[in-house]
Amino acid sequence: MLVTFVGGDRGPWRIERSEPVQGEGLAPAHRLQIFEGTEAPDDGRWSLRGATSNERYVTAIEQAELHQRSPSLGRREATKAALIPIRKTQAWWDLPQDERRSIFEDRSYHVASGLKHLPAVARRLHHGRDLDEPFDFLAWFEFAPSDSSGFEQLVAMLRKTEEWSYVEREVDLRLVRSD
Repeated sequence: MLVTFVGGDRGPWRIERSEPVQGEGLAPAHRLQIFEGTEAPDDGRWSLRGATSNERYVTAIEQAELHQRSPSLGRREATKAALIPIRKTQAWWDLPQDERRSIFEDRSYHVASGLKHLPAVARRLHHGRDLDEPFDFLAWFEFAPSDSSGFEQLVAMLRKTEEWSYVEREVDLRLVRSD
């Protein structure tokens, strides 16, 4: 499914902050709209596209646990969100698949760390690399305000891993639903 995130002056999500973590940030925007499977209007300050796809870098056991424990998006209590667009370096993409998996999980514990925060945090990953978009991944998270500190701990921990040494560009947007 194609998903487009449009930052501008409209949308149910109010952007509380938008900060470049690595590399260039995004143009300032006040609101965020999300369009799933449809053409998005071209009237925002920026537009980021990605497609949902099969889960990569996970084993069958990890995939089953993720599916069992992951909550759905759009829960009433999940009024906080984060959109984290990420582009990895060419060095990452030049690695063979098994080496990327080893860095991703065996040495950085990406899935294991994320599982600790389920079902509090709903997540969906969008792939943009094959769409020739400026970001390889658009990570979308939704959570209740009471789960904000746990989410912040997860993000901080992941940014200290070997995997994150391959991040060339990352922007961290924090949002609150106000529709």
